[in-house]
Amino acid sequence: MEIEPPMQPTKELMAAIAAVRLASTVTQTVQQSLVTADTLQKKDKSPVTVADYASQAVVCKALLDTFPNDPVVGEEDAKELREPGNAALLDAVVKHVAAAKGASTTRDQALSWIDRGGATPPADGSMKRYWTLDPIDGTKGFLRAEQYAIALALIEDGRVVLGVLGCPNLPASDGGDQGVLMAAVRGGGTVTMPLNSATTQGTPVSVCDTADPAKARFCESVESGHSDQGGSAKIAELLGIIAEPVRMDSQAKYAAVARGDASIYLRLPTRADYREKIWDHAAGAIVVEEAGGTVTDAFGKPLDFTHGRKLEQNRGIIATNGKFHGQVVKAVAQVIG
Repeated sequence: MEIEPPMQPTKELMAAIAAVRLASTVTQTVQQSLVTADTLQKKDKSPVTVADYASQAVVCKALLDTFPNDPVVGEEDAKELREPGNAALLDAVVKHVAAAKGASTTRDQALSWIDRGGATPPADGSMKRYWTLDPIDGTKGFLRAEQYAIALALIEDGRVVLGVLGCPNLPASDGGDQGVLMAAVRGGGTVTMPLNSATTQGTPVSVCDTADPAKARFCESVESGHSDQGGSAKIAELLGIIAEPVRMDSQAKYAAVARGDASIYLRLPTRADYREKIWDHAAGAIVVEEAGGTVTDAFGKPLDFTHGRKLEQNRGIIATNGKFHGQVVKAVAQVIG
């Protein structure tokens, strides 16, 4: 095992890296073969649906093989695929799962692997250890051939202890090949490595050292429905930020902060009743924190992963390089109250 110390190449870390790489291969294959000018024109979401299900199937199968007793809290279940009208969709999923595994796969096998992601942690925090998975974070980015991510994290006793992000369309920071994998272990730092490779040798990454918020760059979602972009502009003004925001889909934004491409990631609540899903932030949050940054909700509270499938006790997200996090929290409070 070649990952540099202090990050230890544990069984969990190696399994997570392998699973995310396999899922990335699946999603890239689907994207190349099914996303066409015609599907984009018709706003046909079937390619991302196939990739979503196939990605979850291969990750859950990989975790089942290595950690058969670990629950998986995933975004998808196979109920829709079991409907008679979706037989062609199911067959496409099975085809891509089998190709990724290099072995024949039945419909029932694929469905059962997808359904392994249907665990729900009790709100009392009694599920002590489980994985959480977003098989494709950033569906519109996937369809546009822009940024999306496969996000896998391990939670123990309500705390994220490991996270892996696979970002197939994110360029390497050194100008190398496109496709980045970031892995973080609690207390072991964050490393980056090529996604489309078999290597497990990681290069440590760290957040930028910008201490003046006015010199910071912030990133936010492409879709205005995912975050209050008007509020973000007001916050930028309060902080003296003049640089245009970097807009990208998915948890690739966390990767951008972790390696210093941006200093702030804002996801401001668009509705008072909306609560974030745990799989949308678990892997990204630990990647930023172990790179030296800080992640809280929009009001400065730590993210609480002990209330089921959602961050019920939190609203919004602020991720920064940690140098001026308190100032960003205060600016957010002035704008959203």
